[in-house]
Amino acid sequence: MPVVAESDVAADGAGSESVATVVVAVVTNLAIAAAKAVAGIVSGSSAMLSEAAHSVADTVTEVLLLASLKRSARPADEAHPLGYGPERYIWALLASIATFAGGAVFAVYDGIHTLVHGEDPGDPVFSYAVLAVAFVLEGYSLLVAWRQVTGEAARMRAPLGLYVKHTPDTAVKAVLLENAAALAGLALAAGGLLGAQLTGSGVYDGVASLLIGALLVAVAWELGRSNAQYLIGRPLPAAMRAEVREELLSVPHIEGVLELTTLVQGPDEVLIAAKVDFHDLASARQVEAACEDAEDQLRERWPAVRRVYLDPTPAPPPASAAEASVPPGVVPG
Repeated sequence: MPVVAESDVAADGAGSESVATVVVAVVTNLAIAAAKAVAGIVSGSSAMLSEAAHSVADTVTEVLLLASLKRSARPADEAHPLGYGPERYIWALLASIATFAGGAVFAVYDGIHTLVHGEDPGDPVFSYAVLAVAFVLEGYSLLVAWRQVTGEAARMRAPLGLYVKHTPDTAVKAVLLENAAALAGLALAAGGLLGAQLTGSGVYDGVASLLIGALLVAVAWELGRSNAQYLIGRPLPAAMRAEVREELLSVPHIEGVLELTTLVQGPDEVLIAAKVDFHDLASARQVEAACEDAEDQLRERWPAVRRVYLDPTPAPPPASAAEASVPPGVVPG
C-alpha cells in the first residue's frame, strides 16, 4: 500500500536525522574533552577537570546512543516479530547511567576535594580560551539538535515544551539536554575560574564543580526516567487515544470501540490494538474491508503507526432495569 511506503520513508528520514545529530555531538565532545583536560591540568582548576569529565561522559553517552539507533533499526524477524524498536531505550538508559557515573560523580567528588583540601589556582588564560572554543562548538551541536526537535514538534503540531517532555526520540532529547547542560557548565566553570583569579581562593572553583555535578545529576535523572517509561510500556497521550477511537468509529460497519490499547515502541513505531464491535448484519467480506480501511486511515493520519490489530468483539448486552437497580457486588436473589 502506498501509505505504508510513505511512512517507512518518513521513518528512515527521521532516523537518519537523529544519527546525524548524535554524530555531530560525538565529534564535538571528543575534541572538547581533550582540550578541557589539558586546560584543567595546566590551570589546576577542579571545575575545568569536572568539565573534562562532563565531556567524556557525554561522548560515552552519545556512542551508546549511536548503538541504540543502529540496533533498534533492525527489521523484525522470527525471533522478534514486533521488531527491535524498544532496544533503543535500553541503550539510552545505559547512556543516562554513564552521564551520572562518569560526569556527576567525578564533578561532585572533585568539588568536595577542592573545598576540603584547597587548591593553588594556576594560569587561567588557556582555560578561558578552551571555554570560549568549547562554547562555540557546544552551541553549534545544540543548534543542530534544536532544529531537529523544533522541526519534529512542528510536524506533530505539538507545543515545543510538551514535545521535548514526551518525545519518544530520547536520543535527540539526550543530545538537546546534554548540550544545554554543557553550555551551563561552561558558564559555571568560567565563573569558578574568574572567582579564583580575583580572590586567589579555590572555593569558587570547588563550588562551580559541585554545581556542575548537580546539573549532571538532574540531566541523568530526566533521561533515565524518560527511557524507563518507554521500557515499561507507554501509551499514546490521552488526546491522541481519543482521536484514534474517533478515527476507528468513522470507518463503515464499525459501531463501537470496546477496548483500545496503544503502545509506543519507538519514535516511528506505534502499535494499536482494539476490540471492535462491528455491525451485526455486516458480512465477513465487509468486516475484512473495514479492518483494511481502519488500518489505512490510521496510518495515513499518523505515519508512525506500524501495526494495527482489530479483534471483532460483540458489545455486551444492555443491563435490564432490574439488574441496573441492584447495587454493585450484590447478587440478585
